[in-house]
Amino acid sequence: MSAHQRVVLDAAPSLGSLYARAAGARVRALLPGGKPVGGPLPAIEHHLESLEVDAARLVDYQRLMGDTVRDELPSVFVHGLAFPLAMSVMVREDFPLPLLGMVHLANKVAHLRPISPTARLNATARAENLRGHRAGTQLDLVVEVHEGAEPVWRGVSTYLARGIWPGSRPSVATGAHEPFAAPGRTASWRLAGDTGRAYAAVMGDYNPIHLSAASARALGMKRAIAHGMYLAGRALAGAAPHGAGYDWEIEFATPVYLPSTVDVAFRVDEGGTTFSGWGARSGKPHFTGSVTGLPQAPAAQP
Repeated sequence: MSAHQRVVLDAAPSLGSLYARAAGARVRALLPGGKPVGGPLPAIEHHLESLEVDAARLVDYQRLMGDTVRDELPSVFVHGLAFPLAMSVMVREDFPLPLLGMVHLANKVAHLRPISPTARLNATARAENLRGHRAGTQLDLVVEVHEGAEPVWRGVSTYLARGIWPGSRPSVATGAHEPFAAPGRTASWRLAGDTGRAYAAVMGDYNPIHLSAASARALGMKRAIAHGMYLAGRALAGAAPHGAGYDWEIEFATPVYLPSTVDVAFRVDEGGTTFSGWGARSGKPHFTGSVTGLPQAPAAQP
């Protein structure tokens, strides 16, 4: 049983209003007497009784990702349905870290079974596991989706607040990554300059770092970058099974600046599918991930 106090929302908040609140909080924090960053995570979970699935939006998503148009919710689409709920936790007055400028590090998801677009879904979101990172502070946003009382999807998104440490700043960087060696390319994705705006138009995620060079520079980026979940959706369109449950995860290394070309590699073995993406010109790693089928329940004995 969760130790978090539940707050039931009347309706899904719009991402536009949430980003506006986050921008306002960022401005207020810079003013004299602004709220200092840091402190514990709120022991609160936000709950929404109904996740609305728009059929036209689902088809638009599947076409954007190059996925099969089918009567089944893609896993990243489920993430997108519940994302405003998770964001509503991160813009609370008692949330200790600034939302704008956070870096998306990773996702780990259990897509427990196929989910129909007509399913009556509810969702709960909370923040947990506040911890240090060599570049700041990281935390997990946990979202659980149910059909009635049955769990059907669980996602953990890990984010980093750069330059903010829960204790003293570490004197030596730790946990350096192994050098990246690109595997054999199996495909290339050409991402246009409006890729971020195209994803936002479908999923509603109008984070300024994805929309234009000007809005991205205002938040410390060289130019607009692709949504992490757009990259995950493109990968899962070619790797996730249909008609079955599966686990998947993705880790992000360097941002995909727009426009650009991303080389990708998929490898299938008995354990599932692994995938990775890197800059076609730079050779820098952008993401790595995997998809694994869930174990099947044993057949009933005659």
